Amino acid sequence: MGQSNDTLPIYSSDTVPQITSNSTENEKDYTAPYFPILGFKEYENNPILTPNPANNWESAYLYNPSAIVIDDMVWLLYRAQNSSKTSSIGLAWSTDGYNFTRYNNPVLNQTEPYEHIGGTEDPRVIRVNETFYLTYTAYDNVTARLCLATSPDLVNWKKYGPMLPNLTDVLYNWQDPMTSFIPRRGWSKSGAILNERQPDGSYHMHFGDSFLYFANSTDLIHWNATYNQPPFSPKMNVWEQALMESAAPPVKTRDGKWIKFYNGVATGLGGYKATQYSTGQMLIDPVNQPLGPPLARLETPILQPTSVKEVSGQVDNVVFSEGLVQFRGKWFMYFGQGDAFLGVATAPVQP
Repeated sequence: MGQSNDTLPIYSSDTVPQITSNSTENEKDYTAPYFPILGFKEYENNPILTPNPANNWESAYLYNPSAIVIDDMVWLLYRAQNSSKTSSIGLAWSTDGYNFTRYNNPVLNQTEPYEHIGGTEDPRVIRVNETFYLTYTAYDNVTARLCLATSPDLVNWKKYGPMLPNLTDVLYNWQDPMTSFIPRRGWSKSGAILNERQPDGSYHMHFGDSFLYFANSTDLIHWNATYNQPPFSPKMNVWEQALMESAAPPVKTRDGKWIKFYNGVATGLGGYKATQYSTGQMLIDPVNQPLGPPLARLETPILQPTSVKEVSGQVDNVVFSEGLVQFRGKWFMYFGQGDAFLGVATAPVQP
C-alpha cells in the first residue's frame, strides 16, 4: 500500500517477507573493515522514513533504527511514537538500503507493567545461531530498564524482561556542579552486544546512557554487570563530555579487533553546541582489554546535526545512530534525526 506524508511516499504492508533458519546474514562478498571507517555522507534525500498518520502507533515520530542484512535485504527495527509519546518498535525492509516498506503492525510494544506509558524504545539487534537478540529500553515514565527479546524471524518476539534489574546507574548531571553525580536505582539503557563469543567464554555488551559500562553473559540471556571497575571508556573528546551511549553493535575488524560506534553529547566546549548529539568511533579489544579502555578513538565525530530536521526536532541538535550494515558495496549507517525522523549516511567499503 502506498500513501503520502507531505513529500515522502509511505509504503506499508500487512505481511512480511519470511525469514527462516536457512536465511543468510550479510552480503556474500562482505569485507571486514579496518579502523576507522571514514567518509560517511548523509543521503541527500533524507529522511528516508517518516511518521505514518494511518497507523496510530507510528503517527507522531519515527527514529532510532537498528539494522541488519538478511536474505540480501536491509531490515530496520525502528522506534516510533504516537501523539501520547508511547513508543513501539516497528519493522521495515529494503532491497536498496534507501527505500523501505514497513510492516503495518508494531513487532514490539508495551505489554508489561515496566513498559506502561513510555513503551518500548531504541532497539539494537544481532543474530547468533539463527536467533535474533534484541536489546531495547522499557520505560514506564519513571525508570528506564534495558530489556531483552529474542525472535526467529524479526516479527514474533519473546520478552525476557530487564537484563540488569539490580543495577544502580550514575547520572552525570554536568549542568549542576552541586549535584554532578546522581545515583539511579534500577536504571539501565542502550545495550550493544558483540555478536561473537569471546575467548573468555562469554558474550560482551556495553551499555549505559551517561557512562559506558561493561556486562557479559555465557548464554546471551542472563547478564552480569561489573561493578568494581571504572567505566569502559573515559570521556576524552570535547563533544562527548556530557554523556556517551552505544550506537550500533560493534563490528569486527580484519585484524581481530572491533570498531565500536557510539553517540556523545557535548557540554558547549570546543565549538560543539551544549546538548548536541554526535556519532563517533572507537577501536576496542575484547580479547586483551575486555573491561576497556578503548585502544583508540576518533577525535572528531563522523556525523553531526546539520540538516533542518536534525537541528530542530522533538529534541534539537540530535543525530542518534543505532544501525550499521554493509550492503551493495557501501556502509549504511542509520540514525534518528532530531528524535523525529529516520535518516541514513553511507561510506565506501575499504579495499
